[in-house]
Amino acid sequence: MTTESKKETKKAPSGEIQKLRIRVRAYEHKILDQSVKQIIDTAMRFDATVVGPIPLPTEIKKYTVNRSSFVHKDAREQYEMRLHKRVIDIMNPSAKVVEALTNLSLPSGVNIDVKMM
Repeated sequence: MTTESKKETKKAPSGEIQKLRIRVRAYEHKILDQSVKQIIDTAMRFDATVVGPIPLPTEIKKYTVNRSSFVHKDAREQYEMRLHKRVIDIMNPSAKVVEALTNLSLPSGVNIDVKMM
C-alpha cells in the first residue's frame, strides 16, 4: 500500500469537518445558474448541508483587432469573453451525495472542479 492510498482510506477524525468544494465555471451566466441550482437540489435531496453558491469575480478577457489589414490602423474593434464562476461547499458529504453528484448530467459549456478538503 502506497502513502497516497493510505491517505485516501483514512477517515476524518470526529471533530474535523469534511468538506466537498465544487467550483463551477461557464461563459453564460444563465446556464451556470441552472447548473448550480441542479447541484444544490441534488445535495439537498440527500440532506447534505450546503453553503453557497458564492459568486466569484467574473474573469474578463479583452481582445483588440484591427478592422482593416492595410490602411486604417486607427480603426479597431474590441471583443471580450466573460468567464462567470461560482463556488459551492457541501459539509460532511455522504457516499450517496458524492455518487449522485458524479451521475449528474449538466449542460455543455459548464466546467466543474471538485475538491475534497
